[in-house]
Amino acid sequence: MGSYAPASEQEAAAIVAEAFGRSERLRLVGGGTKAGIGRPAQDESTLSAHRISGVTLYEPAEMVVSARAGTPLAEVEALLAERGQMLPFEPIDHRGLMGSTGERTFGAVAACNNSGPRRINAGAARDSLIGVRFINGRGQAIKSGGRVMKNVTGLDLVKLMAGSWGTLGLLTEVTFKVLPVQERVSTLVFRGLDDARAIEALSAALGSPFELTGAAHLPAGLGEGTARTLMRVEGFSKSIDYRLGELSRLLKRYGQPEIVDGEACAALWRGVRDVAPLTEPREAAIWRISTAPVRGAALVASVAASREARWFYDWGGGLIWLATDAGGDAGAEAIRAATRAQGGHATLVRAPDAVRAAVPVFEPLAEPLNRITAGIKAAQDPAGLFNPGRMYAGV
Repeated sequence: MGSYAPASEQEAAAIVAEAFGRSERLRLVGGGTKAGIGRPAQDESTLSAHRISGVTLYEPAEMVVSARAGTPLAEVEALLAERGQMLPFEPIDHRGLMGSTGERTFGAVAACNNSGPRRINAGAARDSLIGVRFINGRGQAIKSGGRVMKNVTGLDLVKLMAGSWGTLGLLTEVTFKVLPVQERVSTLVFRGLDDARAIEALSAALGSPFELTGAAHLPAGLGEGTARTLMRVEGFSKSIDYRLGELSRLLKRYGQPEIVDGEACAALWRGVRDVAPLTEPREAAIWRISTAPVRGAALVASVAASREARWFYDWGGGLIWLATDAGGDAGAEAIRAATRAQGGHATLVRAPDAVRAAVPVFEPLAEPLNRITAGIKAAQDPAGLFNPGRMYAGV
């Protein structure tokens, strides 16, 4: 098994072109922090982008930043923080959940469409991604998008690469729009609500004019003895005071909330972002389930009726993180039955290799979608070099 670590896009293109000539299957990696996500590797060699590094463009006035794919995410975030700016979508850090080490890389944020609690307000990583450079399966360097948001006709390669998990090409550079850091961040915490009432309260708050940037519910036993329902607001301090007061009045039937500010507030949302309440025990399987918020509690209840599970909600109830026993199918039958009944989809984020080889990790595709997916893969990677089978068997 070979290992390649090119230092430039040109070097990477030459390596892929040679691999294309001999049909050498390649595992694409950045910092390796998400290596355990997806179906087990079916590759022969590793191609890492971690040496293709460095910020290539930063224009604070235009609120845009470009960096090569192997650039440490921490380096980009530090640069943005110096000018009071940030990535809008709050990318999850998988290292605690996956027990991995290494540096998160800028390109992997795009490749995996990493997003966190602020997605309900600012969108996903793909919504801020405006430009990419990548090497396709023929060893050709491709540029798509640029430095401004614009309408796209034809195949939108920028959005297509976001969330493709390295199956379509090796990203070498990505460009994101950024936003200003807000003056103040505060969280209302309601205690003691059950899942259904918590989601009801979150829906009422999200439907109000008071602009939440985080909406999560942690059932009892996840870090504290009582359930906590979290609502985050950001902005100028006077605006925050007004909005907290109005939200408290709007939601008074759910109890009297406490207000959490400063580092305690930041720590709460880091925990939600990084799935900290479910990290232990390490042997548990972890599922990421998306559904309509109003169906979240019923979906979880149907799973919990057939197997032991622990869970919490983000995105107002629309994102469920669920931990269960990794034995057998790790709950795949029960969870996918629940998503079929309630609507939604599920991804098995953490489980032993044997389980991930036997159980579809990503939501199974209907036949028409499977044909489209296979066709796109064939167009970008005709020899099937990149991360073969990581998302779907045979793709």
